[in-house]
Amino acid sequence: MAPKTLFGLLIFLILLVTSTAFSFLFQGFNNKESNFTLSGQSNIDQHRGILELTRRENNIFGHAFYNKPIKIRNASVPQTRVSSFSTCFVFSIVSLSSRPGGFGLAFTIAPKTNFPEAEGGHFLGLFNTFNDMNASNHILLVEFDTVNGYKDEIDTEGNHVGVNINGMNSTRAEAATFFEKGQKEEFNMEKADFVCAWIEYDGKTNILDVTIAPHLDPKPSQPLISQAIDIKSVMKESMYFGFSASTGKRKASSHYILGWSFSLNGVAPPLNASLLPKPPPKEKDPSSFPWVKVVISVLSALTFTLLCLLFFVTLYKRYTTFETLEDWEMDCPHRFRYRDLHLATKGFIESQLIGVGGFGSVYKGVLPSTGTEVAVKRIMRSPRQGMREFAAEIESLGRLRHKNLVNLQGWCKHKNYLLLIYDYIPNGSLDSLLINKNFALDWDQRFHILKGVAAGLLYLHEEWEQVVIHRDVKSSNILIDGDFNAHLGDFGLARLHSHDQVSHTTSVVGTIGYIAPELTRTGKSSTRSDVYAFGVLLLEVVAGTRPVSSSGQFFLVDWVLENRQLGQILEVVDPKLNSVYNEEEVELVLTLGLLCAQHKADYRPSMKQVVRYLNFDDPLPDITDWRHYDSQSSTASFGFYDARSTGKTTTSYSISSIGRTTMSIESGR
Repeated sequence: MAPKTLFGLLIFLILLVTSTAFSFLFQGFNNKESNFTLSGQSNIDQHRGILELTRRENNIFGHAFYNKPIKIRNASVPQTRVSSFSTCFVFSIVSLSSRPGGFGLAFTIAPKTNFPEAEGGHFLGLFNTFNDMNASNHILLVEFDTVNGYKDEIDTEGNHVGVNINGMNSTRAEAATFFEKGQKEEFNMEKADFVCAWIEYDGKTNILDVTIAPHLDPKPSQPLISQAIDIKSVMKESMYFGFSASTGKRKASSHYILGWSFSLNGVAPPLNASLLPKPPPKEKDPSSFPWVKVVISVLSALTFTLLCLLFFVTLYKRYTTFETLEDWEMDCPHRFRYRDLHLATKGFIESQLIGVGGFGSVYKGVLPSTGTEVAVKRIMRSPRQGMREFAAEIESLGRLRHKNLVNLQGWCKHKNYLLLIYDYIPNGSLDSLLINKNFALDWDQRFHILKGVAAGLLYLHEEWEQVVIHRDVKSSNILIDGDFNAHLGDFGLARLHSHDQVSHTTSVVGTIGYIAPELTRTGKSSTRSDVYAFGVLLLEVVAGTRPVSSSGQFFLVDWVLENRQLGQILEVVDPKLNSVYNEEEVELVLTLGLLCAQHKADYRPSMKQVVRYLNFDDPLPDITDWRHYDSQSSTASFGFYDARSTGKTTTSYSISSIGRTTMSIESGR
């Protein structure tokens, strides 16, 4: 038989194998749990027979995938095309009538069913800031989005359908419309009782058609989106088909799937509207009823009168107690009532105390109005700095939002105290976990924590609207949540400046063992001094040893460098790991720690480089002579730290005189 004939027969057999038909049909979802892999907040409501992707709660996401992977192409034969597929599903979005919801849902084709690192909001529970638009994702999705504003400063009401590959930048997007009698009709997906969607892909022509309508029958004669798109590079041999949905920090909707049909190499079986569960009821606007308008008008007038009365009573109380609001208080984050904080912490009793530092005491509390657990830091007003200056920085730092930072919820001023309210982090500080004799973090947990801290510092240094220098990066300022994610906290020493400016900070602050050498000479903090402290932290997490001993005779950086030069760097690994760790990752962290903690600031990497090194995106530089990268010698003086550059008498500290390794150079801002 001729070679051409054999080759043609081989291609025919491959196409024959990949053209196997497959289909399923779900007219509701009663007792269908075994057919799905659910994750996040998704579940099946047995009472109504509805697949619930998210509830109307803030900042959550949910996934629901058909539990068996579907063979979509033969990846071992590059010329094999992707199989055709067709799907039809009915969904419903329920939001509060008083404001728009968010963020939407997506029909998703992915190589896996779980996305633990994904974020909600615009990322729809599938991607995050770091892997968005990464070709290694291998995800095709058709999004039904109700919020515009991806990568913009302001979110606005959205109502569109988009086709996306590997991220949230749509290759094609259209407003939610359908064709009826040749006319294009627009409708709001949030306000419709339900939406029916048809998605069809032709593997021969590479044409993807997306059609939607606020009814099941009849199907519109013309698709909303008809796009030529070759998805061969996206599709692996077998893929999972399903749905993902998310809500945001301020916008939330419930997302439901009422029915779903699917076919590979065929037309999806039709859904029968009479067999589908009823969509959840939409909340009606009370203002649509005339009598309600009258009641609202009367109540509004009464409320206005009561508010005026309350305003005059409040003014009277403030003047009689000699307490008035200052101008800056109107611009700061949410102000809590002192009475609520007093109740939350049971009167700031000692049993609620969870931490004491140079900048105040921290108490655990439960807010009486919401039952939310919080951490309340109580700080005495500093006579050296006005409350206005302090609060100006609190207002800026209150806008910081990152999953690896402790979230500042608000504040309260009471007499001579400033109270700051943060999210409560249950597992306490990284320092307490490292020294705990009855508990040992495993290596994967430690490596995950370090990467989280690095991501938080990268956000502070380069990704926020201003440059934030933390100035007190250390293990006791890193809090660990229930999933062992790191949250960098305690911004009491932080300083901010614009990206096009240089830091003018001139006071030496920080903690012995983490202070960069150049601070003893110039007193000027920079992002590189934060990198130095992070380098010491890298070594501390691997070794399970604090940077400086209580006697002042041991220096962690010098000890690791000595073992590095002797070719026995793994000798410093924490014995509590019982030799169970990834040697490549440990050596990377130790070497990177020395690179960050070297004496010359200009030789230290930026946090962007550090993150790439930790993710193995870039190789570490090959340093053959570590003497040129030597850290500050253990015999060097920590010399004449100036408490604050205001002309005051300076005070000299030597390592041998420090009784505790976590002693702060400056107790205050």
